[in-house]
Amino acid sequence: MLAAAPLTAVTSISTMSSGLLYDALAVAIAGALVRTGSRKPRPDAKQRIAGRPVVYPYRDFRGRSRIGYMLVDGARRARAGRRHMAVEVAAAKRRFTREEYHRMAEVGILKPTDRVELIRGEIVEMSPPGRRHVAFVNNLTQLLVTRLAGRAIVSVQNPLVLADDTEPQPDLAVVRRRAIPYKEAEIGHDDVFLLIEVAESSLAYDRSTKLRLYAQASVAEYWVVDGAAERIEVYRTPEAGGYRDVSRLAGSATVSLGAFPDVALTLAEIFA
Repeated sequence: MLAAAPLTAVTSISTMSSGLLYDALAVAIAGALVRTGSRKPRPDAKQRIAGRPVVYPYRDFRGRSRIGYMLVDGARRARAGRRHMAVEVAAAKRRFTREEYHRMAEVGILKPTDRVELIRGEIVEMSPPGRRHVAFVNNLTQLLVTRLAGRAIVSVQNPLVLADDTEPQPDLAVVRRRAIPYKEAEIGHDDVFLLIEVAESSLAYDRSTKLRLYAQASVAEYWVVDGAAERIEVYRTPEAGGYRDVSRLAGSATVSLGAFPDVALTLAEIFA
């Protein structure tokens, strides 16, 4: 158990729309943490005078939350009597390691059906794939597997290790063939030739958070496939905060892989 700092409490409960609980409440306090629930403080006699609005003390918070916490120093509780104050405990984000993330899956907190990935220590729910998303991922998979046979491996929607707290699942990754089989060591950033994200509702996220994440990991090439507009954004030459070389392709254009310039895909094939 972590050592507690005096009069300190941290809540770290993360939930998603699926209703899963991803973290337990971590409490570090010298004394006791008492749950007060949703009870209101009782108004005093003056406030109960007819015609006057009831005013509740402690206006630090605009609204009353369902669950609050009372911080109580065990050594002073007897002396303080009823003078202790109910306060809200600020929610602190709990960032997870990859080991903790995988442990959640092992014990059943994360289910096999959950579409999640670990991004900088946070468990992020991915958008459910629509029909067009599935079609374009399948098209890219078939094209790349056929044209890179024997030269590279095409990994589809599988985890990629970028750091101790980061494990995204890009839609496609073109990775090198290596002496150490992937059953013995995960795919890492230094194995990657190309990452592809097929985006519809996630377009802004893939252009910002994912882009910076991949650039900081020195991923040489990154494609954002805009499924709604049927365009492709090609990012190359990673640098701090992004990519130096950017090109946007549409219509009858052809896109080639930086690591394999002889391998060209037409947008008509990708968006068929």
